[in-house]
Amino acid sequence: MTRFTNNAKTAVLLGLLFGLILLIGAQFGQRGLMMAFVFGGMTNVIAFFFSDKIALKAMRGQLVDEKTAPDLVHMVGRLAENAGLPMPKVYICPQEAPNAFATGRNPRNAAVAVTNGALKLLSYDELEGVMAHELAHVKNRDTLISCVAATIAGAISFLGYMAFWFGGAASNNRQGGNPLVGLLLLILAPIAAGLIQMAISRSREFVADADGATIAGTPDGLIGALRKLDATARRIPLANEMPSQNHMFIVQPLSGGRNIARLFTTHPPVNERIARLQALA
Repeated sequence: MTRFTNNAKTAVLLGLLFGLILLIGAQFGQRGLMMAFVFGGMTNVIAFFFSDKIALKAMRGQLVDEKTAPDLVHMVGRLAENAGLPMPKVYICPQEAPNAFATGRNPRNAAVAVTNGALKLLSYDELEGVMAHELAHVKNRDTLISCVAATIAGAISFLGYMAFWFGGAASNNRQGGNPLVGLLLLILAPIAAGLIQMAISRSREFVADADGATIAGTPDGLIGALRKLDATARRIPLANEMPSQNHMFIVQPLSGGRNIARLFTTHPPVNERIARLQALA
């Protein structure tokens, strides 16, 4: 059921992106509509097959192995075996803001990533809880919908800027777009991107917490990690990265910032997540 639900969500989000691209293209006449059709098809393909690489590239993730990060790689390998998963690729991201995420369109192409800040902040048991949580996302096929949603949200924001500049420049052309429409798209596109992130069910975090506790063998490490990650993220927000990726992380980035992104929080409250984990314990 989980796999079917996530596949259905993916299809809906891809269709939404394609429809929005066609809507923007239609503002520039038949030629614009045809160009939008081609661009939309290419974007859908890129979102499905390459969104994981885009996410890792945006976070400047560096692939590590048993020589460069033996403790982390061995930990992930043991947890993956507990979960009945193939060994994912392991990445370390240079950001000091503590966080982690998983990506990949299926378990065979999965990767888990953790920031340098999280490695410094968390104890071994806490890091184990975090990695188990991310592997639960892989096992539940949450990573595909996360990758695609991040790509879609970023594309929507880009299209808003494109419509504004091209719409204004073409306003004197017979088939040009209306500059007012371009301005509205510029304003509404980031909001649309936030709404797409909110379309990713928050309940999947509760499921990943519970399944991660099972994979790790105890919820204690994840409970401690969530407390530290949430408190530290308020002091060291993951600013100026890609807001469209917020829903991919284990705790909400920018949680301490005075940012409009806080209106589009993609995670349930950490206190509620901890309470549910304590009930399991």
